[in-house]
Amino acid sequence: MGYKQHSKTCESCEFYDYDDNFEVYRCQQKLDEDEMVRFMNRNTSSCPYYRHYDEYKSVNKQI
Repeated sequence: MGYKQHSKTCESCEFYDYDDNFEVYRCQQKLDEDEMVRFMNRNTSSCPYYRHYDEYKSVNKQI
């Protein structure tokens, strides 16, 4: 039971990143029209691209 369920929010997703050109955070995935509507409405619980961002994952690879 040590598995921790991650919530599917954009803020914790690997593909959610800051866009310097527009000065906003946005999804870096190529979304179709329906997916973009869900993203804009913050209804992302069923996002097929969600991948939990773990900043320590890359550090572990370097060690």
